[in-house]
Amino acid sequence: MRIALLIDCDNVSSSAVEGVLAELAKHGTVNVRHAHGDWKSTYLNGWVEKLHANAIRPLQQFAYTSGKNATDAAMIIDAMDLLYSKNVDGFALMTSDSDFTPLVMRILESGLPVFGFGERKTPSAFVHACSQFIYIENLVPAPEVDQSLPAAPAGDSSLIEDHALMQLLRNAVDQVSEIDGWSHLSKVGKYISNTSSFSPINYGYKKLGEVLRASGTFDIEMRSDNTAMYVKPRAPRAALKAAKPVQRR
Repeated sequence: MRIALLIDCDNVSSSAVEGVLAELAKHGTVNVRHAHGDWKSTYLNGWVEKLHANAIRPLQQFAYTSGKNATDAAMIIDAMDLLYSKNVDGFALMTSDSDFTPLVMRILESGLPVFGFGERKTPSAFVHACSQFIYIENLVPAPEVDQSLPAAPAGDSSLIEDHALMQLLRNAVDQVSEIDGWSHLSKVGKYISNTSSFSPINYGYKKLGEVLRASGTFDIEMRSDNTAMYVKPRAPRAALKAAKPVQRR
């Protein structure tokens, strides 16, 4: 897949650009890398040192009027030019601005996927419009940890408390389940990608299977010499009844 990465440098931090490129490499080749912004502004100094190191082409957009974001318009025109050129198979938009939501929907109408990358402040309209959206805070390299200190135990309470996430996972597993009640992980992943902008990275994991396992609410079974993962919703109430016999009067 040939991917065009368009960056709204006026609206997103440069700290995660390497992580964004690494994530996109899983899907294809990022052959177009355009960084839009007013390069006369000192606000973009952090981006300047990232350009040559990551082969990103800067595109100058002057701020003609105070309070108006000319970068947005220039980036939309760039995206439409690339769309009509038919030289790319997908888009990646690095921005935290919901004004790009109509652009995402227009690209999707042409049958091309849109990968979104933005900060936690990104409005939900843009997040949910993308084929997949990742918060860039999860792509920033973690600081060095003092190995002499004991590591904090990993917990899954944050997953369980995210009711929207758990509903998404349960629904996906249920929809693709086979006659025995088990669901193949690849089918679960495909169903989720067709219905939401979910990414396991937003929850601190690299793969969907890790999220399902860490939630503690699914039974996991490895088949075909440990090459295929199957999942099934765990039934805590049934397990509780089995462990505690009913007392009869």
